[in-house]
Amino acid sequence: MAKYLVLIYGNEQIWTDQPPAWQKANAARHAALIASAGPAVLGVDELEPTARAVSIRRGPKGKASVTDGPFQETKEIVGGYYLLEAPDLDEAIRLASQIPEATDSHGGVEIRPIVGNA
Repeated sequence: MAKYLVLIYGNEQIWTDQPPAWQKANAARHAALIASAGPAVLGVDELEPTARAVSIRRGPKGKASVTDGPFQETKEIVGGYYLLEAPDLDEAIRLASQIPEATDSHGGVEIRPIVGNA
C-alpha cells in the first residue's frame, strides 16, 4: 500500500473568524472522515497558527537564518494534514475529497505521494 501526505490549505483569517458553530461542524466533518476511513488514516493533525511558525533558510555567508512566521507571504497557508495509506492514487483522491476544506470556498487540499511508498 502506498502512503500519501494530504496538505490542507486555507485562509487562516477566515478559519479564525468562523463562529463556534462552524468550528464545531467542521471538526465533526473531520471526525466523520477519520471514522469512515478507518486504518487508511495513519495520522492527522491541525497545525498551530502561522504566528507560531518559524522558517529557516539560507542567510548571509551560507548559514541558516531563522525568522518568525511562514516561509512565504500568502493568504492560503497549510493548516493541517492527513497521512493516508491507500492502494493507489485514485483511492487517496477519494478519501481526500471528503476533507471539508476540499470543498470549502476558502480552502483546498494537495495530495503528495511519499517517496518510495507510491
